[in-house]
Amino acid sequence: MSGGSLAAGIAATLPALGNTTHDNNDFTGSNPGIIDTNVNLFKWPFRRMKYGETRSLVAKLRKHRITKAWAGNFEALFSKSINDVNARLAEECRVNGGGMLVPFGTVNPAWPDWEEDLRRCHEVYRMPGIRLYPTYQTFDLNHPEIPRLISKASERGLIIQIVGDMEDSRVHHPIVLTRELSFDPLVEIMKNIPKAKVQLLCWNERVSNELLKKLISETSIVLDISWLESTGALGRMIEGNRWSGPEAPVPVERLLFGSHAPLFPVETAVIKLFESPLTLEQMKAVMNVNAGRFIKHV
Repeated sequence: MSGGSLAAGIAATLPALGNTTHDNNDFTGSNPGIIDTNVNLFKWPFRRMKYGETRSLVAKLRKHRITKAWAGNFEALFSKSINDVNARLAEECRVNGGGMLVPFGTVNPAWPDWEEDLRRCHEVYRMPGIRLYPTYQTFDLNHPEIPRLISKASERGLIIQIVGDMEDSRVHHPIVLTRELSFDPLVEIMKNIPKAKVQLLCWNERVSNELLKKLISETSIVLDISWLESTGALGRMIEGNRWSGPEAPVPVERLLFGSHAPLFPVETAVIKLFESPLTLEQMKAVMNVNAGRFIKHV
């Protein structure tokens, strides 16, 4: 796509994205909304977020025609009181989410009684899924409790989101020592639990080309787009023609919109939809169709 056509496409589309008078349930029409599968609430402890307050984040998302946003919780990365942060997340989404925030709580399988936290996420807080942060929560994906967690979450029909990176390690506060993380164990885990609904967030810096091929060909794992970089990255990911990072082609039905707001500007994810020569059907798939199908039976 030429620079002129890209600019024209963005200019023509962004005003429509800002229109909030549409039907929030219109996810497949000619002027669809966006399901954002990767936003975060509350305070990031190392710098102030422009849209760190929930209502301001919701207003910002609405300006870009995001009609639903799956929300995790920054506090879950650092708190030992898992149930407290899950309860606070559920209440925040209910009170200040404007009907668009969908809470995704967390559990820590390396800590005792995580099964109770999982039960409460599902039965008490009515969450459709959970979000795991291995690099912060002191467990690896080869931890013996991970298959049990994925199995038990799947029995409840819950989505399991697994976060690779929250921010580039080069800008970490000096006291932060995040863990190394390999997604490789997921291949065998998913073979043993084929009905598991797993999504990787902020994943691509930790996935090699060979692993990406296995994840696509041997599992049903889906991926968000928040950390894709370079011009036309989304289209190149679909074609398997990346300038950097894994080059294995990713079917469009395995890619879900994710902004990683407010750590990342919402606009960076929206522009990814227009800087690649996607067909209308491919664009709709990433915007909302894939996420709608993924969460439909939860």
